[in-house]
Amino acid sequence: MSKLGLDLKCVYNFVSEQEIKALAPVAKEAFHTLLEKTGEGNDFLGWIDFASKYTEEELCDIIDTVKAIKKMAKVLVVIGIGGSYLGAKAVISALKPYYPDKDDLEVIFVGNSLSSTYIKETLEYLEDKDFCINVISKSGTTTEPAIAFRLFKELLIKKYGKAYASRIIATTDAKRGALRQEANKAGYKTFIVPDDVGGRFSFLTPVGLLPIAASGIDIKALVKGINQAYNDYTKDDSLNNQAVLYAATRNALYRKGKVIEALVTYEPKVKYLSEWWKQLFGESEGKDGKGLFPASVVYSTDLHSIGQFFQDGTRTMFETIVNIDNPDKNIVVGHDEENLDGLNYLEGKDVNYVKDMATLGTKLAHVSGGVPNIVISIDKLDAENFGYLLYFFMISCGISGYILGINPFNQPGVEAYKKNMFALLGKPGYEQLAKELKKDLD
Repeated sequence: MSKLGLDLKCVYNFVSEQEIKALAPVAKEAFHTLLEKTGEGNDFLGWIDFASKYTEEELCDIIDTVKAIKKMAKVLVVIGIGGSYLGAKAVISALKPYYPDKDDLEVIFVGNSLSSTYIKETLEYLEDKDFCINVISKSGTTTEPAIAFRLFKELLIKKYGKAYASRIIATTDAKRGALRQEANKAGYKTFIVPDDVGGRFSFLTPVGLLPIAASGIDIKALVKGINQAYNDYTKDDSLNNQAVLYAATRNALYRKGKVIEALVTYEPKVKYLSEWWKQLFGESEGKDGKGLFPASVVYSTDLHSIGQFFQDGTRTMFETIVNIDNPDKNIVVGHDEENLDGLNYLEGKDVNYVKDMATLGTKLAHVSGGVPNIVISIDKLDAENFGYLLYFFMISCGISGYILGINPFNQPGVEAYKKNMFALLGKPGYEQLAKELKKDLD
């Protein structure tokens, strides 16, 4: 039985059930293209059943590595960019308390930007703290994490001398690449980035599981949720399969001119779910002049900023609400004798109830204003439910991409900026491009 609810009632005024059903044949074909691995990008589909193949020994290796880290350090510095950090960041942000126990191992992320201020301040923060590094890179040469690794490794060597190598865990290619070469030479503990799993799908590999386990989250429960979703969403090729239905519905809306999908959350803890989701769908579908633009908002906060645009702006968008039915904690509005704020009418009601009414009121307002709404719900924020939700989005994304008629598993556009950056930085081999760019800049 599915652990997820999918409500399309607020879509049918814009796209009828019949229009969605008309996409059933192409959605069925996309489902089989994905699961039978017959389409473009089929060499990057190892994620589909990856979690189902975990052995107890493999999971315990990750858990034991975390135990070793905790004996040495108070901080784990995770170095990676894109899928090498967003999945783990999404899970940790969603499942850890807002104010974690100060005795917990602190997990911080670097190498995901070129902010000199952030890098420098993080290095200064670590000066008097014991720390370890988990560097995540298939090649070891991606600019942002490679710069960060060089700088943070320098600090490790400064603090610990020759013992620095015991504080580095490299998650990298099994055989090739600069990081694999360095790890073998220096003797780093290593985990493998699978050849057939792309970055944005990699949170269910050691890429994500090691940082997630380091934060104190139960990775066995996370994997259990992923595997339940795998069992639920990889057998039925009809619109009775929620993943197929979601993929078909978003494509039906796209064909009606709704070219922006905004992921809506009402819980700030899941903000990084949105960041991961934007990479997942943006990098998978945005190519060949096609694709829905993935945006995100956190309500009710953003209702007081860009809410006006959602209500009355261009009608090119729809909202997909991710709702958590039961919050971790709740609190009741009390009584105030003076009632100057006029809130005594809420006396005895809990804040989650107020949030639910804000959700309903916003949905009704936006739908009446021309914005379709999809509602996806899970029971609560725990490892099992969250793993299930993430896998639902991954399988839906693959199906949706094939419905669009594109390769969902490459990202050719990402390389364009890199070539220009290398040329402008003077990287060897890019001299001719540097000359051409300088002419354009003159």
